[in-house]
Amino acid sequence: MQRKGSNQRLSSSSSSNNTLLRSRISFLMLTMLATIASFYVAGRLWQDAQNRVYIINELDKITGQGRSAISVDDSLKVIACREQQKKLSALQMELAAAKEEGFVPKRYGIDKDKPKKRPLVIIGILTSFGRKNKRDAVRKAWMGTGAALKMMENEKGIVARFVVGRSLDLEIDIENRQNNDFIILNDHVETSKQLPKKTMYFFAYASNWEAEFYAKVNDDVYVNVDALGNTLAAHVDKPRVYMGCMKSGEVFSEPNQKWYEPEWWKFGDGKSYFRHASGEIFVISHALAKFVSINRSKLRTYAHDDVSVGSWFIGLDIKHIDEKKFCCSSWASGVRTEEPRYMLVLDAMSSLKTEFCV
Repeated sequence: MQRKGSNQRLSSSSSSNNTLLRSRISFLMLTMLATIASFYVAGRLWQDAQNRVYIINELDKITGQGRSAISVDDSLKVIACREQQKKLSALQMELAAAKEEGFVPKRYGIDKDKPKKRPLVIIGILTSFGRKNKRDAVRKAWMGTGAALKMMENEKGIVARFVVGRSLDLEIDIENRQNNDFIILNDHVETSKQLPKKTMYFFAYASNWEAEFYAKVNDDVYVNVDALGNTLAAHVDKPRVYMGCMKSGEVFSEPNQKWYEPEWWKFGDGKSYFRHASGEIFVISHALAKFVSINRSKLRTYAHDDVSVGSWFIGLDIKHIDEKKFCCSSWASGVRTEEPRYMLVLDAMSSLKTEFCV
């Protein structure tokens, strides 16, 4: 009985040892498998990282962008470039608007394949309502109508138009249909108190008609177109020209005075205008007309158009030309008078018994 019990205890102990051994082997196997799996995963991750580094390096070689960030100087250049792009876009929009407002020189486009000859000067004769007799006198004296007007444009490169603002005046429409020699400024309402703005809108309007020069002339001025053409031709090589009978004069500060300047205090204690071209006739070059067109919404106007135009150019690097042929004895000294002024006069006008200026 004792031997039988002893055998049973030995059998039980052996079974327990076998179970423990199998458990240890299983644990070791799992540990080994886990270790192998860890090495495998780590290896794959390291390989992926190496692949990413390789790809980035290759991309840097291809694109030439070895840096992950740009410098401060490069950032400023990018910002400046964007600002210039905005300005360029704004100028393109203004140019498109100007083209819609301005002339399309179809008169010179007989053959689109041939280069168009650039006009020498666009003359804007500022006029108003109730002055048809003045316009008819100008047409008869030097401007011409129909074929004569066309010949002056084609042979001499001198284009002349009467300039008025928009209104409901049917007489102007009828006159324009008869002669086809008006510029109607749709952005400007015709009024005698807004002559400086009218002059500004004329230059902005006409600047789209590519010419060497642009002249503003009053409708009581009779022009010798040959003398004007010869005078302007001598200055074609100058890029920025402001030409006229240069003068200065008293700034009138009393409201009851005819030439009253509401902003007289801006001209100093001496109450004298800066040097500027007298308003009867003055000429600016193409670059200055474009300057007016682009900046017309920002340009300041004063009581008189000649002073206003002079103020726009006083701070610019331009050539002021004091052309005595544009002067008349009645106003060359800077004194404003009530009488009509005439310069560059046609000899044929002597029959009208008018005042002549040489």
